[in-house]
Amino acid sequence: MEHGAVEHRAVEHRPLVTFGRYAGPATLILSSLADGAKHGYALTKDIEQFADVRLAPGTLYEALSRLESQGLIEAVPSDDRRRPYRLTAAGAQALRAHLADQRRVADVGLRRLSKTWGSA
Repeated sequence: MEHGAVEHRAVEHRPLVTFGRYAGPATLILSSLADGAKHGYALTKDIEQFADVRLAPGTLYEALSRLESQGLIEAVPSDDRRRPYRLTAAGAQALRAHLADQRRVADVGLRRLSKTWGSA
């Protein structure tokens, strides 16, 4: 199988692969929305609380736009000027696959560290 075919398959089943530098923010946003719909400020505060990461407004809204354009999140009707978003079924599936991939990488890294450097 040629290299391009492998990349295509990975992108087809793993939408966050196409996010490049926004994969980290996308993962944080999807993880936050897995707990329920939130608007931008609530997302920022939740992410700060569970990940100790502060997303700059430009980064947050660019990632929200990309996630929405891929159908991984959707806007929820609101009576005020804030625009809440919620996770879609496709978003939940993408997040689950992405986190499983990240867990495999983390497990390998931790296992290799413990062999050479001992446990923390």
